[in-house]
Amino acid sequence: MSPHSDQAPGLLANLNPEQLAAVTLPAQPALILAGAGSGKTRVLTTRIAWLIQTGQVSPGGVMAVTFTNKAAKEMLTRLGAMLPVPVRGMWVGTFHGLCNRFLRAHWKLAALPQGFQILDSADQLSAVKRVIKAMNLDEERFVPKQVTWFIAGAKEDGLRPKDVEIRDEQTRTMVRVYEAYEEQCQREGVVDFAELLLRTYELMRDNDPLREHYQRRFRHLLVDEFQDTNRLQYAWLKMFAGPQTSVFAVGDDDQSIYAFRGAQVGNMAQFEREFRVPAVIKLERNYRSFGNILDAANELISRNQRRLGKNLRTEAGPGEPVRVIESTSDFGEAQWLVEESQQLHREGMARSDIAFLYRSNAQSRVVESALFNAGIPYKVYGGLRFFERAEVKHALSYLRLIENPNDDTSFLRVVNFPARGIGARTLEQLQDAARVSGRSLAQSTGAVTGKGGANLAAFVALIDGMRSATQGLTLRQIIEHMLHASGLVDFYKTDREGKERLENLDELVNAAEAFVTQEGFGKDAVALPIDEQAGTFAAGAGAVAAAAEQVPDAQTGEIMSPLAAFLTHASLEAGDNQAQAGQDAIQLMTVHSAKGLEFDAVFITGLEEGLFPHENSIADIDGLEEERRLMYVAITRARKRLYLSFSQTRMLHGQTRYNIKSRFFDELPESALKWITPRNQGFGSGYAREYQQAWSRGSGLGSVVGAGRVEARTAPFAPKAPSHGLRSGQNVFHTKFGEGVILTIEGQGDDARAQVNFGRHGMKWLALSVAKLTPVE
Repeated sequence: MSPHSDQAPGLLANLNPEQLAAVTLPAQPALILAGAGSGKTRVLTTRIAWLIQTGQVSPGGVMAVTFTNKAAKEMLTRLGAMLPVPVRGMWVGTFHGLCNRFLRAHWKLAALPQGFQILDSADQLSAVKRVIKAMNLDEERFVPKQVTWFIAGAKEDGLRPKDVEIRDEQTRTMVRVYEAYEEQCQREGVVDFAELLLRTYELMRDNDPLREHYQRRFRHLLVDEFQDTNRLQYAWLKMFAGPQTSVFAVGDDDQSIYAFRGAQVGNMAQFEREFRVPAVIKLERNYRSFGNILDAANELISRNQRRLGKNLRTEAGPGEPVRVIESTSDFGEAQWLVEESQQLHREGMARSDIAFLYRSNAQSRVVESALFNAGIPYKVYGGLRFFERAEVKHALSYLRLIENPNDDTSFLRVVNFPARGIGARTLEQLQDAARVSGRSLAQSTGAVTGKGGANLAAFVALIDGMRSATQGLTLRQIIEHMLHASGLVDFYKTDREGKERLENLDELVNAAEAFVTQEGFGKDAVALPIDEQAGTFAAGAGAVAAAAEQVPDAQTGEIMSPLAAFLTHASLEAGDNQAQAGQDAIQLMTVHSAKGLEFDAVFITGLEEGLFPHENSIADIDGLEEERRLMYVAITRARKRLYLSFSQTRMLHGQTRYNIKSRFFDELPESALKWITPRNQGFGSGYAREYQQAWSRGSGLGSVVGAGRVEARTAPFAPKAPSHGLRSGQNVFHTKFGEGVILTIEGQGDDARAQVNFGRHGMKWLALSVAKLTPVE
């Protein structure tokens, strides 16, 4: 116990024994294992305030390092309320923020201009592109994003170009780009985020007087979220930690979930060894969750062998059991989530206190769809809604061009994605030509000459080729063909974040497959049920139907294809459906995004082997232990209610996948769990089957009524005898689309439709009861 422990009693009031021990430690290296919900931030800020108020250090002798600007601001705000002295000048901030402050003070020693600028991610990517262009390198082989990540990764490992191991010719060229990039940044007086940290570390390492000055100045160095430090950050901290420095490291190795960002969970054990930490203090009293939730978390994480070890406890009592729900499908799971969350809301729980967590971003799509159809406001935390994600928008743009080659917005989005050598100047010429002629961009490509014009022509030919190749294919087959033919799949295979983006593209195939079934087309459908009022084939059910009726042209009789209907559906779900600021809404997020947050009710979804834990981690002990830590983080987000759900089947890659429940269920205490059978109203195994059968009959969401009852919708019209007098192979004229050839005719009477090739207007399905087709002799 510190000799100062009886001073500043007001600051120490209401601390539990472990918190008090941590706050009042003498000036020595300390490792605080702070469990979830154990008051970590309170301990850190109280420790700083106590050191200053008891006269052990001045405000200028403290450095506190956090991982986010939000955490740094919160710490300063709390300190301002605790201390009678100004705190704004204290060295409290993120690694990057403190490095910026350090380099501003020592810009000459760091060989930087006094007014050096910091490149954000977009600026850094632009700078790398300029280097690649100046070196005459092929951007398709040396993708700027990949080169940027290569440079950032090398810097985070403390490696300059001369230090990078050359494994092959590709690496050799990447190192040359890294070297040229460094020279360009130095010449222009700019630094990127990784450079802030690396240059500070190098300056401290190589300048003994400067290092000794800061080691004398900062007698107390406090580090938050120590489990998230990477190799360079740990080395950086050691530069500031002198023989007399008290390093106060706070973290939770059980919540180390950022290995993919370079975090080294082993830094905590290494710190304990290297700094000869006299004692490790464990903050194990949890102020967030009830006992059953903590029992589940403790039992699960105890299976990890490589941990420092602690056990969360609470004085709040056991609370509700952890509920486990098995659904027949991901569709049924989503419906159950919606219904149960609605019940919680009816019982008085705010929607903003309810969170749906999932392992992969792609899982959000089916949940978003269920919430959208139910009219429940929701917010995707820390990310974009499914249909707003960049890779999904790229794919939808290609699909829109297959459906309508004159869609200029979609054209501009993907004409050079993936890169095809079509630059800004070429597009400017194309847009000028289109403006003068009054035609679409695709129709104006012939006006652009040279290499740019040739590349534009190749792109138009690619779209035309996809359109021809997908004639007669199902919606799923169209999307799968497009994803490969467009180059999107190959591009994202080499992208650093490509794995998650490819999962989202797979989920787009799932979305199409579900849409075909749910809207009543049948899997092999090439058109939609006809709408009596509009004379067109419109979307069948739910919210899509109302909007889809506005899309076709009732004067032309053009039929909305399944592709067009799906694109309409995607536009609707990508519309302004997400909750507005301040609106009470369900929170959707990945488990990674949930770290640091807490909710009254948490639903952890998709707990199936291969999904959570993820299939890429199962074979590797380090990967599996990180997956377990990820599950531990998810469990400890819950304050009052915790739900764990899994489904027997799930759509993956457009295929139905049959699942077994996650191994995590075998690692949870049965005494804390309650396995429940979903009620028969609105969800559950029997209901899900009946519900999906209703969809496959084309009944739609609106036809599911009462306690699991399903009513079939009455057909809107009766077939009539044929009256159009047309035949396949016949030349016809349409007032809007001009001359064409009938390829095939299906149906009878008012139900009849024809597929017509109108040349430059492409293939059209027309309802013959409305469309005015005149035979051409």
